[in-house]
Amino acid sequence: MPEDELKRQGARCMDCGVPYCHEGCPVNNIIPDWNDLVYRGDWRQANQVLHSTNNFPEFTGRICPAPCEAACTLNIRDIPVTIKTIECAIVDRAWAEGWIEPDVPRHRTFKRVAVVGSGPAGLACAQQLARAGHDVTVFEKNARVGGLLRYGIPDFKMEKRLIDRRMAQMRAEGVEFHSNIHVGTTIPARQIVKEFDAVVLAIGSEVPRELQAEGRELDGVHFAMDFLTQQNRRVGGEFIADNRPILASGKRVVVIGGGDTGSDCIGTSTRQGAKSILQIEILPKPPDKENKGLSWPDWPLKLRTSSSQQEGCERDWAIATKRVLGRDGAVVGLVCARMEWAGDKDGRSVLSEVAGSEFTVEADLVLLAMGFVHPVHQGLVEDLKVALDERGNVRANVADYQSSTPKVFACGDTRRGQSLVVWAIREGRQCARAVDEFLMGSSDLPR
Repeated sequence: MPEDELKRQGARCMDCGVPYCHEGCPVNNIIPDWNDLVYRGDWRQANQVLHSTNNFPEFTGRICPAPCEAACTLNIRDIPVTIKTIECAIVDRAWAEGWIEPDVPRHRTFKRVAVVGSGPAGLACAQQLARAGHDVTVFEKNARVGGLLRYGIPDFKMEKRLIDRRMAQMRAEGVEFHSNIHVGTTIPARQIVKEFDAVVLAIGSEVPRELQAEGRELDGVHFAMDFLTQQNRRVGGEFIADNRPILASGKRVVVIGGGDTGSDCIGTSTRQGAKSILQIEILPKPPDKENKGLSWPDWPLKLRTSSSQQEGCERDWAIATKRVLGRDGAVVGLVCARMEWAGDKDGRSVLSEVAGSEFTVEADLVLLAMGFVHPVHQGLVEDLKVALDERGNVRANVADYQSSTPKVFACGDTRRGQSLVVWAIREGRQCARAVDEFLMGSSDLPR
């Protein structure tokens, strides 16, 4: 937006007695304050207020779904303040003006902390701990730092130069990055625990939900993240070890799963020149508009259309995949059925197939974007013998973020399961404070 419009949006903020946007935002951004500062033209102070709660507003300003806007009081009338746009404008201006500089600690503690994983949780945790004066080393199994920020999110949603720019700042603050090191595989997990005073697990939730259907093993049926990661490596100029490229060019693509990952598959398939794209979802179609009286200020269930979906695809809901059809070892289609949700005698929603609703969909490429179930257990998690919760995530609470193994902490998707980038940043920041308290007895880091 032009600066005059950004100021007008800032002026629309009502300085609510109870600012629900604070609670809607997982990092508790002080939104009314920097809205007012933008309105008054004090962009530099707005940047300081913004960074007081969020290490990476250029990430959230681009890819966060903006639960703050859903919680905005003006959203009762469907006209929320454009909070996410203002956030992105503040941080982009701050970078352009040179206001964002390394925050180098005045004193060193000589305590060593290893952060395993360089996604948003690991990066936020590492930056906070480095600013507290600790010697922080980030281990990343891939060739480049960023986790799913780099390898899962397409460049058309967030350019990777933004990650590189933050890495340069963090290096200047004392963070060491070691890529191509898979802790638990290339080096023993116990070695890391022995050599460091604390270890933070921020490895994400990378085990995808599997499609339980006959024919799943056919060529052309892939997990969404394999497809997206390969494309991001291709765009980034990285070597792709697999000599069988996953490409949508000229193909009839079916994306199973209606979330953000599925949307990213659609946008990527469009850019690769897919012949057609169909996205199917097992859940029923959401309402076009939420009931404000029931939902506000919480995140509402309603129909959302991403820019990738606007670029062109068919969408269908309440569809289950029963079988994958193949010819000569490759996928040629799916046998699907329509589903309906109905309440049982206990009041629970039960999914059942609509009789006689079976139909066939042609497909040359099927991308499974049905979510993730828990972190990878093989290697690091198993070697450290950390306790898991009932969903398979590393068990740790949000008070001290400590796992069942001494000196080992967990945060982000590793602890809470598949979630948003903004939740990962929150947990990384809170985990950093917990580690600082563990090492020093107290902490001045914010929660």
